[in-house]
Amino acid sequence: MSAELLEWSAAALSMLGVWLMTRRRMIGWPIGLVSVALYAFVFAEARLYSDTLLQIVFGGFLVYGWMSWRQSAQADGLVSIVPLPARRRFIDLGAGVAVGLALGAAMHTWTNAALPWLDAMLAAMSLVAQWWQARRHVAAWWMWIVVDVVYVGLYLFKSLNVTAALYAVFIGLAVLGLRRWSAASNAPVACPR
Repeated sequence: MSAELLEWSAAALSMLGVWLMTRRRMIGWPIGLVSVALYAFVFAEARLYSDTLLQIVFGGFLVYGWMSWRQSAQADGLVSIVPLPARRRFIDLGAGVAVGLALGAAMHTWTNAALPWLDAMLAAMSLVAQWWQARRHVAAWWMWIVVDVVYVGLYLFKSLNVTAALYAVFIGLAVLGLRRWSAASNAPVACPR
């Protein structure tokens, strides 16, 4: 498969997976698994090694999220949204910054990574967002909005134009997810029949 076709395929599957997540549909998890596998190859070719590693770790998070969502599915097949305690938010963000700094130092020291510090911090914050999404927290969408805005610039800089466009779409999908999940978190939980 050509590099361009690989990037387009990964982008299309990623968009579909995120759109399904905004709708709280479990099928988004396996679609996400395929998309991260394809993107691991795209990012390795672009020498964005932190992003390559991120895709592998995302695979594990996607499996975890899929299992977690299956256990909390409601009668209608959707999952409930749960609040993120402030203390947990600060712990998770602190862990993300620490991982980003450690990964950035490693990539700067031992690889020829193109943008080791920025790439590493974005990877770490993406993991925080993915963790929150797997745990069904609205805050995940806020984190995705911030991370995706910065990723658009990074991918334009690296001439990954299809992926930059995808992340611009992700910003819109994250806003949609934020609105839908916020509305669902405020709605009364339906009783099983």
